[in-house]
Amino acid sequence: MTEQDSNDSRYDVVVVGGGAAGLSAALVLGRARHRTLVVDAGEPRNAPSAHMQGYLSRDGMPPAEFLALGREEIARYGVELVRDRVTDVARGEDFTVALERGGRVRARRLVVATGLKDEMPDVPGVAERFGRDVLHCPFCHGWEVRDEPFGVLASSAAGVHQALMVSRWSKDVTFFLHRVAEEELSDLDLRRLAAAGVDVVPGEVAALVVEDDRLTGVRMADGAVHSRSVVFVAPRPVPQTGLLERLGAEMDETPLGTYPVVDPNGLTSVPGVWAAGNAIGFSEQVVHAASGGYRAAAAIVGDLRMADLDAALGA
Repeated sequence: MTEQDSNDSRYDVVVVGGGAAGLSAALVLGRARHRTLVVDAGEPRNAPSAHMQGYLSRDGMPPAEFLALGREEIARYGVELVRDRVTDVARGEDFTVALERGGRVRARRLVVATGLKDEMPDVPGVAERFGRDVLHCPFCHGWEVRDEPFGVLASSAAGVHQALMVSRWSKDVTFFLHRVAEEELSDLDLRRLAAAGVDVVPGEVAALVVEDDRLTGVRMADGAVHSRSVVFVAPRPVPQTGLLERLGAEMDETPLGTYPVVDPNGLTSVPGVWAAGNAIGFSEQVVHAASGGYRAAAAIVGDLRMADLDAALGA
């Protein structure tokens, strides 16, 4: 990219992140005739998944295909996209955005759609099978694996909720306490698990059993093997919010990570900076992320319009 003092490097908006939220924002901004740059490191959260679900008219579409179509759409409106990573952002009259491969660009407004990373439980086989027969969201994948023997690997006592939820999709659910003591479960937890027909197995899980590239069971530390074909886990979310923190955005610590405080349109506490997608919360599915990107972009269009009109009045 060109250096900061070149007019070619000044954009109305730089969108950091080229997933559903970032591309959706870029589409709206491009259609509003704003010069927009998307900086995409190419690391979408749902890359391990073969398909995405629950997005009306896009149900079952592979995530990579969805993003490819999105990139084609934004290009029609003159939006630029570069495969790179933003390493730093500084505030001034404009925002100065530093890129990993060298060079800097300027932006009047920023959209941060950097998402999050899922940190898998430290059990052999879990990370390797994630997105295939190791899953985390029944709304994303429950229909596809309905009625199969499920396992749920507890990361904490809160795993009870996941075990109860997935029992909607299968009557054969085993809840592996792993490193959670049975005493950590409340009496209500145990009664609900029993009512749902969920078997509770104490003891540490040693590994997943995989045969012919297919999950077949869960091996306990004592050597016992429980036949299962699907295992649900609760990854630890790691929000990619370093840029927002560097800009001094107000953050909110939650049980599922630390996220920026935003208004209904994604505006952060930093003037001129919006956030969308999993950068603002763990539960943002693709359809939510796309909606959030749209709302942020529409707000930015209005913000820039008023700023330009006020500047003209001042002149």
